[in-house]
Amino acid sequence: MKRIAVIGGGITGITTAYSLAKRGLDVTVYEKHRYAAMETSFANGGQLSASNAEVWNNWQTVIKGIKWMSRRDAPLLVNPKPSWHKLSWFAEFIAAIPQYEKNTTETARLAIAAREHLFNWAQEEGIDFDLKKQGILHIYRDKAGFDHAANVSKLLAAGGLERRAVTPDEMRAIEPTLAGTYYGGFYTESDSTGDIHKFTNGLADAILRLGVRTCYGHTVTELSADQNHAWVTADDGEQQNRDTFDGVVICAGVGSRSLAAKLGDRVNIYPVKGYSITVELDDEDSRKSAPTVSLLDDATKIVTSRLGDGRFRVAGTAEFSGYNRDIRDDRIQPLTRWVEQCFPGVCTRRVVPWAGLRPMLPNMMPRVGAGRLPTVFYNTGHGHLGWTLSAITAQMLADSVERTSSTRP
Repeated sequence: MKRIAVIGGGITGITTAYSLAKRGLDVTVYEKHRYAAMETSFANGGQLSASNAEVWNNWQTVIKGIKWMSRRDAPLLVNPKPSWHKLSWFAEFIAAIPQYEKNTTETARLAIAAREHLFNWAQEEGIDFDLKKQGILHIYRDKAGFDHAANVSKLLAAGGLERRAVTPDEMRAIEPTLAGTYYGGFYTESDSTGDIHKFTNGLADAILRLGVRTCYGHTVTELSADQNHAWVTADDGEQQNRDTFDGVVICAGVGSRSLAAKLGDRVNIYPVKGYSITVELDDEDSRKSAPTVSLLDDATKIVTSRLGDGRFRVAGTAEFSGYNRDIRDDRIQPLTRWVEQCFPGVCTRRVVPWAGLRPMLPNMMPRVGAGRLPTVFYNTGHGHLGWTLSAITAQMLADSVERTSSTRP
C-alpha cells in the first residue's frame, strides 16, 4: 500500500498525514476549507490534558443531563428534540457505562503516550505553538466534587498518570491570580497547554516538505472502495476530480459518520458542540491578572489556557443539538462571567467567541484502525480530547496501515 488519501485537514488528519509520510507513503490530504484546522481544531480549550481523561459514561452524567435540560446556560445541554441518530447514540452511551473505569484508564495511558510524539514533532519541525508546560489545576468548590475526583485519580494512576491533591492554600500558591473559595483541588504537573491552530498549521507546513499533496478547498463528494483500491471524488468549486488510491483514511471529524456509511461501515459519531472565548489581554493589568497555570473547573466544565502573553482562552460546555454551528450568546455569557468572577482583574471588553463540533462516539473512545475493507481506515471520534490524543492515534493508525500492507498480496 503506497498511495493513501487522508480525508480531513484538522489536527487528526494532519497528524495522520505526517505519520504516514514519515514512513515513506505517498499521501494526499483532502480538506474542504482553504486552510488546515479551520473547524474544531481552530479555537479549542488548548489543554493537552491526560488529567481530563475521564470518560463521561456514568449515571451521574446522565442524571445531570436530564436535570439541566431546562437550563439554557447549563454546562451540559441536551436539545430534547428527538432523532434516531441522537437516540441510538444515547442508547449506546448508556450501554458503555460498564466500561467507564477501563476506558478512563486506557484514555489516560494514550494521552501520556501522545505527549512524547507531539513534543518531538514540534521540536523537530520548529513549530512554535505557545506551549506551556506548567501543569493543569483542577478546582473543586465542594466535598462531593473533590471526593469524586479522588476516585478518578485512582483510575488515572492505573493508566500511569501522577496527580496530587492540593489544599486551597496550595492552590493559591500554584495560581495566585485565582479568586474565590474552594474546597480543594488536584494538580497534574506533567500536563501542558498550547494553541492547536498554530500547531496544526505548523505541521501542515511540515507535511508539504515531506512531499504530501494537499488539496485544500476540495469537498469530497463521492467515496468508494473495494479489496484493492479506494476512489475519491472531490469538488474544488470549479470541477470534480476522481483519483485512485491504495487506501483511504477517514479523519473528517463530525463528517466521518456519513463518509463511513458510503464505505459500508457504521461509525456512530454525534456532534457535541463546545464553545470558547479568547480574551485579548490588551492592558498590563489584564496580563498580570490572567492565570499562567491551566485550570479545569469541574462544576462548570470550564477549562482555561494562557496562550502566549496576550491571549487567555476559556472553553467549555457540551451541547447536543445536532450539526448546528451557531454561536449562541446565552452559551458564551457563562464563559465571560466565569472569567469576571474568578479573575476580576482581567478586562473582558475584547472577547472573541467561537463554537466547534466535537466528534464523539458513544463509548468516548476514538475509532482507530481498519474498517470492513482492507483499503479503508479510520482515525476519528476523539471527542473532547482530539488535541490531547492526536499524536498517538496518528501513530496507531500508521501502524495499522503498515500491518495491513504487509498482509496484502
